[in-house]
Amino acid sequence: MERPAENGPRPSRRRVLLGGAAAAGVGAMTLGGGDALIRSLRAPAETVANAERVHGGRTYPFHGAHQEGVATPPQAHARFIGVDLKKDVDADGVRRLLTLLSDDASRLTRGESALADTEPELATAPSGLTVTFGFGPGLVERVDPKAVPDWLGPLPEFETDRLEERWSHGDLLLQVCSDDPLTLSHAVRMLLKDSRAFGEVRWSQEGFRRAYGTEPDGTTMRNLFGQVDGTVNPGPEDEDFDPLVWCGAESPGWLRGGTALVLRRISMDLDEWDRLDRPGREDSVGRRLDDGAPLTGGSEHDEPDLEATTPLGFPVIAEYAHIRRARSEDPDERILRRAYNYESATGEDAGLLFACYQRDPDRQFVPIQRRLDELDLLNEWITHIGSAVFALPPGCSEGGFVGQTLFEG
Repeated sequence: MERPAENGPRPSRRRVLLGGAAAAGVGAMTLGGGDALIRSLRAPAETVANAERVHGGRTYPFHGAHQEGVATPPQAHARFIGVDLKKDVDADGVRRLLTLLSDDASRLTRGESALADTEPELATAPSGLTVTFGFGPGLVERVDPKAVPDWLGPLPEFETDRLEERWSHGDLLLQVCSDDPLTLSHAVRMLLKDSRAFGEVRWSQEGFRRAYGTEPDGTTMRNLFGQVDGTVNPGPEDEDFDPLVWCGAESPGWLRGGTALVLRRISMDLDEWDRLDRPGREDSVGRRLDDGAPLTGGSEHDEPDLEATTPLGFPVIAEYAHIRRARSEDPDERILRRAYNYESATGEDAGLLFACYQRDPDRQFVPIQRRLDELDLLNEWITHIGSAVFALPPGCSEGGFVGQTLFEG
C-alpha cells in the first residue's frame, strides 16, 4: 500500500470527520435518519440564539434622581467596602475622586469597560450591576464641616454589641452588587484602582443571596438560620416608601433625594443554633420556619395577632419573640432592609450583613434596635460585631458625579 507523499496535500481533520460521517451514514440518511446529522451541524447557530436568552445583559441606569442599589431588587452578590481617605486629601481631592468613580461606575453598569481597563472583556456582562456611593462624616467634613447631618456618625452603644474596629466606620462606602460574581469582582477592582491614590481600604465585606432565577422575583430571602428575613419591608410601589427612605426637607440640601445606610455585621452562632429544636427556633422568631408565617397566621404576609394566647393563657407570640420586638406602633418607625448572608473562607465566622436604608437612623433604626437589644431572644445566638453609618447622596445626571450636590450646597 502506497503512503501519501510526505510533502503532498493532507486531508484536513474536518474533511476526514465529515467524510467518515457521510460514508457511515448513507444508509441512515436514505432511511430518514439524516436529520440527526443536520441538527448537529446546526447546533452552533442554535447556541447563538440561546445565548440571547441569558441574563448577563441586564442593566440598571447609573444616572437618575436616586442612586441605584437602594430601591433596586437585591442582586445575588454584594460587596461593601469602607475606604479611609488619606490625610492630605482635601475638598478638591474628594471632587476628583468622586468624578473618577462616577465616570467608571456609569460605564461598568452599562456593560462597558472603565477607562484604562486592562481586562475589558470582563465588563461586558453587567448582570444587573449597581454601584452605590456613601459618605462617612470624615468625607463630608473635608468638603463642608457644616453639612454633616446630625445622625451621621457612630450609633449609640447597645448592650449586646461587641463591635470590632476592623468592621466599623469609614470615610467612603463603595457598595457594589451584581448577579454575577465575576462581574462584581472586576467592577470592585476597577473602583479600587480609582481610589488607590486617595485612600486605603479599611474593610471589605462580601455577601450573598440565592442565585438569580433560583426563586420567583419578590421571594423573601432566608438567612443562615433558615429564617425568612425581611418579610415586613416597604416597597417602591408603597405610598409611604419615599418619606420612609428618601431624605427630604428636614435634611441638609445636598442630601435631599438621598438616604442613610446603616450597615451592621451580625455574627451567628450556627453550631449552637443547630442544638435548638424546631419549636424553640420558631418560638424565638415568632414565625414558622417552613413558610415564614407568623405563629398565629396561615401565610408569610399575614398580620401577626399579638393578642392571641395559648390554652394556658400565655402569648402565642412571646414577649421575647423577634417579630414582636421589631414591631412598632409608630408607622414612621420603619426601614428598608436589604440584607446579605456572609461566611468567612474558613467557615469560622458566618452571619448577616444587615443593610438598611432610611431617612433618619436616629428616628427609625435606633428605636427598633433598642427594643431588640432589651429582650430579643435571638441575642442568645447572634452578636453585632461591626457597625457603620453612611449618607448616600442623591443620584446624578449624565456628565455629573455622585456627591456633586455637596459641593454646590
